[in-house]
Amino acid sequence: MTSLNRYKINKIFDYFKETINPKSDLVYSSDFELLVAVILSAQATDVGVNKVTKDLFPLANTPQKILDLGYDNFESIIKRIGLYKSKARNIFKTCKMLIEDYGNEIPNTKVELRKLPGVGQKTANVVLNIAFGEPTLAVDTHVFRVSNRIGLANSKTPEKTEIELLKIIPKKFLMHAHHYLILHGRYTCVARNPKCEECEISKYCDYASLKID
Repeated sequence: MTSLNRYKINKIFDYFKETINPKSDLVYSSDFELLVAVILSAQATDVGVNKVTKDLFPLANTPQKILDLGYDNFESIIKRIGLYKSKARNIFKTCKMLIEDYGNEIPNTKVELRKLPGVGQKTANVVLNIAFGEPTLAVDTHVFRVSNRIGLANSKTPEKTEIELLKIIPKKFLMHAHHYLILHGRYTCVARNPKCEECEISKYCDYASLKID
């Protein structure tokens, strides 16, 4: 559970709301492009994904167009991304399922999204949040690190961190909490040598208080 009281939690998210534009760094122009980009982003940087999708999406930005590329061509386009072989298999299977089972539409429930190959809890939550405006909370490496470092959560797994965060984050912040925590982790509360000295929420943060002590 969190070590922070309600006052500190509200102060932290008030600051995030005032200073962070809650927008994904991934570049996409449709729900399908978003889904593909998020699948590609597993254990990869958004910068790396954007370089790949910059080449991919002008050629193929629908399930059928990706299938029409052919598997080998598709794999060669995304090979700069880590785990590209498994991602290529999953995206090809997902494209077939979207055509055959979902009428080329992206499912709008977690249960249906998770039936798609390559779509786990985190990916489903990202798509539901961004594409469908659901107040879901995807816990990636940044969210996991920042939440447990600050004191918003005290968990060993992303799954448990998600449960804890959903319990303590005020509803008014929940829609954008995922992006607030990701972007804070990407640019301020970085994995190595977090920038505590220039961080405005350090006064509420467990890690910063230990560092100062």
